[in-house]
This record gives sequence, C-alpha cells and structure tokens, in this order.
Amino acid sequence: MHVFGIDVGGSGIKGAIVDVVSGKLVTERRRLPTPPGAKPEDVAKVIKELLEMHNWSGSVGIGFPSVVISGVIHTAANIDSGWLGINGETFLHEVTGCPVYALNDADAAGLAEMNFGSGREYQKGVVLVLTLGTGIGSAIFTNGVLLPNTEFGHLIIRGKDAEKRASAAVRVKKKLSYKQYAKRLQEYLSEMEKLISPDVIIIGGGISKDSEKFFPYLSTRAKLITAHFLNHAGVIGAAYYAGQRSLAAQNVAGENSAIG
Repeated sequence: MHVFGIDVGGSGIKGAIVDVVSGKLVTERRRLPTPPGAKPEDVAKVIKELLEMHNWSGSVGIGFPSVVISGVIHTAANIDSGWLGINGETFLHEVTGCPVYALNDADAAGLAEMNFGSGREYQKGVVLVLTLGTGIGSAIFTNGVLLPNTEFGHLIIRGKDAEKRASAAVRVKKKLSYKQYAKRLQEYLSEMEKLISPDVIIIGGGISKDSEKFFPYLSTRAKLITAHFLNHAGVIGAAYYAGQRSLAAQNVAGENSAIG
C-alpha cells in the first residue's frame, strides 16, 4: 500500500511516496522551502505543488509542528497563528482534492521509528523519541502505544522553552561546539528522565547523524540510541498514520455496507 507522506517543518516541507507496509520510500524525498510566516494558504500551495510533482491523487499523511486533535490545529509554535482552530484535514483536502490525515510531526517521526526503525525492538516499557531540528519534538510510547501531542520541547528550562536552548538550530545559531551543545541537551534529558522515567530514548532529526560527536558527553539512565531514519522519519510516519486511518475508514465503510 502506497501513501504520500509530508513533513511540515519550520524551514522546509518534505514529501515522498511511501510503502507503508515496509516503511520504505518509493520515490526520492523532495523538499520545498517553507513559505515565510507559514500561513495556511501559502503552506497549502506548497503541499499541492509537492503532490503535483508526483502526480499524486491518493491518501496523504501530514505531520504538523502542532498539537493536532481530530485534525484540528491547536498550537502554532513554528507556523502562523492563522492555523489555530483550522481543521487541517478538511482544509487541505479542499485544496488538494486528496484524503488528508494530520498529526503532530514528532508523533509521526515516532511512529516511523517504532514500527520500522530503531524502536522496533523496544515494544515493552516506555520509549521517548526526540527530534532535534528547528525545535524539539517529542513522542512517548508505552508498550508500543503512542501518547499523542506531548510537546515536551516547550518544557521550561532556565526560564525558556527547552527548544530555545537545546534544539539543533540553536547549536548552529549560537555556534556551539558539540561538547557545549551536549551540556545543554544533557540538562534537558535529565529533566525528561525525572518527569517520565523512559527505558529508551531515541534521538532523531538531522543532527543524529553526528551522534558520535555529542553522545559521549551525555549520561542517561535510559538506553540512549540514534534514530534510524534521520530526516525521513516524519515523512514515513505521516504516511504510515494516514495508511492506518485510511484502512480503518475502509473497514467501517465495509461493515456499514454489509449491514445495509
């Protein structure tokens, strides 16, 4: 089963066709710049352009940097506040003509890692997936089941959102060495361990490819590992989520047809 996955980020919007049975990309992942301000109409145009690049008309999964409940956008940390209260699924379906299924972007990355990547062998206990990029995304799984919309990147540390101190973007902006960056990340990880006591912490985002440069400076009770999919996780997880939702909808339709 193929589904189009999209990851809406602070600097780029990425997308590809995904085989949601194997978790593999069927096409090359394409990236277009996130429009300045990331207003709904502008983001929708970019998403439509990505779909048109692939001549896609089927189901679409989209990960947003937001709390997403039943398709509705409830927070807007790295996108325009005009998204607040919008049903992203309905809005983007109207723009693209495709069935759209939306979720939090870090939850999407977590689903990819837990079903096809580094978290696949950790289906018991508590797993914390962190995506370090423009911000810090978080996804928590207990015995393989997702607790959605945790948004622990906004945990307050030293009077600031954690992602304002320990995201990958902050490391670049502040020109921190990996050792200096690790000190900030350690502070955040220690706070997370106090709050949820995870058994495993999976570090994702593009910076995870350089894990050997900062992991040696980190110390956690939990097993600390790198994500398998790096920057592909959000796309794969969004597609997987949409595939699951689409199948569930088909099953309900089939049951209703049988009853009728």
